[in-house]
Amino acid sequence: MSSAPVPLWRRLTAEFLGSAFLAAVVIGSGIAAQQLSPGQTGLELVENAAATAAGLFAIILMFGPVSGGHFNPVVSFADAAFGGLSWRDAAAYLPAQVAGCIGGAVLANLMFALPAVTISAKHRASPAHFLSEIIATLGLLLVIFALVRSGRVQTAPAAVGAYIGAAYWFTSSTSFANPAITIGRMFSDTFAGIAPSSAPSFIAAQVLGGIVAVGVIRALYPSITPADAADIIVPHPGGDAARAPARAEYDGAAPSAARPPGPVQSP
Repeated sequence: MSSAPVPLWRRLTAEFLGSAFLAAVVIGSGIAAQQLSPGQTGLELVENAAATAAGLFAIILMFGPVSGGHFNPVVSFADAAFGGLSWRDAAAYLPAQVAGCIGGAVLANLMFALPAVTISAKHRASPAHFLSEIIATLGLLLVIFALVRSGRVQTAPAAVGAYIGAAYWFTSSTSFANPAITIGRMFSDTFAGIAPSSAPSFIAAQVLGGIVAVGVIRALYPSITPADAADIIVPHPGGDAARAPARAEYDGAAPSAARPPGPVQSP
């Protein structure tokens, strides 16, 4: 893989398209589940969760090599907090991610012959949902940063998809864990939708979960470097290869045949 940095416009395009595909998968599979299994909420959730987990895995593989495959403002700003992404670029990622999720919601509606925009009436805000979104977001970031710090970043697409699929079930909120997808899901009055009045509570919980996650990650992995953070969720040009010297300097040892850049490391 080339170590030349990817131009910002290409990374923003990847984040926009990846976010659009993510919203289309989440909302489209929810609509399909409603149509295939009407009135069977548990089965609908199984179908929605399975499609989301598998789809997220594939989407990260598709676009991760260009932008890192964030598709989530909380992930991008956490990355910036550890120096893996500039704050300017994280701020630029945000509108691309939100616009992509809104566009994906519109496409999902159209693919099932629904009006392009149908504002959701599904109210989800409650103390239990608020706590669920904090936990879901915290867990997502812990998965991502634990893998990159331990040198297992190649497993991140599968691990992130598996975590989100599981979190559909162990959280009462069905694990949105993403402000951009929360906004996008307002535009579809279907199984996966969320009422606009509930969205601020979810987004606040996700931001809080992200802040808590940064603190927990610093406690668990105090030696995490900008070079480590630059590789989330998927290593991309300008990531690990370009930053290997920085990692070596931080660790106090030069890369060698016995100690190549990016080995499995202890926290």
